[in-house]
Amino acid sequence: MDERNEQDEPVEYGQKRYSPPEGAADILLIRHGSSAPARPGKPFPFTDGHGDPDLAPEGVEQAERLGERLGGEHFDAIYVTTLRRTVQTAEPLARRLGLEPRVEPGLREVHLGEWEGGLFRQKVAENDAVVQRLFTEERWDVIPGAESLESFAGRVEESLKRLAAAHAGGRIAVFTHGGVIAQALAAAAGARPFAFLAPDNASISRLVKLGDLASVRGFNDTSHLDWSAPEPLS
Repeated sequence: MDERNEQDEPVEYGQKRYSPPEGAADILLIRHGSSAPARPGKPFPFTDGHGDPDLAPEGVEQAERLGERLGGEHFDAIYVTTLRRTVQTAEPLARRLGLEPRVEPGLREVHLGEWEGGLFRQKVAENDAVVQRLFTEERWDVIPGAESLESFAGRVEESLKRLAAAHAGGRIAVFTHGGVIAQALAAAAGARPFAFLAPDNASISRLVKLGDLASVRGFNDTSHLDWSAPEPLS
C-alpha cells in the first residue's frame, strides 16, 4: 500500500499554451487583398493625397477567403483605413459577423510623396537608384516628398496604442497596409525598420499589445489562400 502523502509528490511545472496577459488587446493585422495594377500614365485615383485603387479581381477572391477563414471567430470590432482597398477586403468578414467597420485614419499606408498613384510600383520594377537607396537606408523619405520614418512610426504607434486601450482584453481585426504591418511588427520586435516589410496580400499577422508593451505572435499567415480548408485561429 502506498502511504506517501501529497508532500511526498514531486513538484512539476508543465508547459502551457500562450495566452495574452490580462488587459492586453489581441490585434490581427490583415493586409488588404491584391489591388488593381498600376499603368504608366494612368495614376490611381487619390484620397487625401494617397493613391486609392480598388481591389483587383484576385483581391476580391482573397477577401472572400479571408471572410471564410475568420467568419467563425469572435471580434469586438473591425477596423479599416481611409483607403478603399481595406474597406473592400474587410467587407466579406464584416458581412458574416454583422459588424460595421470603423475607420482608423492613422493606419493608412505610408505616404509616398511624388511616387504616389502607382509610380512607386514602377520604380521598384525598374530597380531605380532611389529604390536601391530606400532599401539600403530603410527610410521612406529618400523618395521626394515622402513621409519620414519618424512621422510614420509615430502615427502607427499612436493609433495602435489607442485601439489597444479601447479594446483591452479583447480581440480586433485591423485591415490595413503592408508598410503599416511592417512598422508595427518591427517596433514590437525591436527589429530594423524594414525587417517585416512586404507581407503578402490578404495575409494575417498578430500583435498582442498592452500599453507600451507589444509582442509579435504571428506573421504573414496565408493558409486560407493556400488550402481549401485552413485550420481556424484559436
